[in-house]
Amino acid sequence: MTSGNRQRGFTLLEVIVALAVIAFALLAAVSAVSGNTRNATGLQQRTYAHWVAMNQMAELHASRRWPSTRTTRGSSLMARHEWYWSMKVSTTPDKNVRRVDITVRADEDDESPLVTLTGFVGRQ
Repeated sequence: MTSGNRQRGFTLLEVIVALAVIAFALLAAVSAVSGNTRNATGLQQRTYAHWVAMNQMAELHASRRWPSTRTTRGSSLMARHEWYWSMKVSTTPDKNVRRVDITVRADEDDESPLVTLTGFVGRQ
């Protein structure tokens, strides 16, 4: 072989470095997709939980009854899932207005609620 007839190409080290760069890029892409999926699932759960809380508040307003100060618990089916809610009615400085706090959990034994909705009911 003469010096003008040298073969050109990648060395083994260059190929390994290129594969390592591609592997890290793919890992970052998979991690980003996984994070987006988790966020979408969490957002969907919080949306359903918020709808459950809004339905409970709407039922309270539609009943047109003056709520007593107490905490009630129940469950509602939405999107083929049983959601567990708690409604706490408390007094306010205005004797004709009651405060209503509704919390919703995905499971009955969850420590923290997915959603807390606060509203007010006036005496009619």
